[in-house]
Amino acid sequence: MSEAVIREKFAFLARSPEAGHHRINLTDEEVKFFPVYSYLIVYRPATTPLQIVAILHGRRDIEQVLGDRL
Repeated sequence: MSEAVIREKFAFLARSPEAGHHRINLTDEEVKFFPVYSYLIVYRPATTPLQIVAILHGRRDIEQVLGDRL
């Protein structure tokens, strides 16, 4: 996956922060998840500018990684 694709998705999410989805099975924090190939962009939709919390490969233990970051 190229850096350009990720940047394009960041711009899209900044314009459309409701595009992602909540994953209450992973966290109760106010973050959303947006898939890009085998990765997940984790972001805070209510922030301006949009705050990207993480870009994680789908095979990682998402719940554990987010527990350390949120």
